[in-house]
Amino acid sequence: MKRLTRAALSGAAFAVALGGVAAPAYAQRDPAYAAARAAGEVGEKMDGYLGIVGTETPELRRIVNDINIKRRSVYSQRAQATNATLEEYALTAGCQAILATVPGEKYQAPDGSWQTRTSAPPMRDSRCP
Repeated sequence: MKRLTRAALSGAAFAVALGGVAAPAYAQRDPAYAAARAAGEVGEKMDGYLGIVGTETPELRRIVNDINIKRRSVYSQRAQATNATLEEYALTAGCQAILATVPGEKYQAPDGSWQTRTSAPPMRDSRCP
């Protein structure tokens, strides 16, 4: 079973690498998201979803909810296509999204704390492929 899970995660990682994570496309379409990301108000979570860093506002909640709903839809479709669970695929997507952050952006470390990306590689979950 563990071998099957690892194979599914590897397949999901490959699919994420080919298809990208949902966030970059949305960032180009929503200047409010890009501004919140650049300001460190939102960040990439280990579970593959966007999170609010610090004080929540109704506008930030709207942005995060909108993106997370779209991500869940993409993850669900791609998980089914790669024979992975939604959670497995989302974790792999989260690993890739955190890896794709640039210096100054926020991401969630394996201990759950919010970190600011530096020029060093981000801290990632041990389950990341």
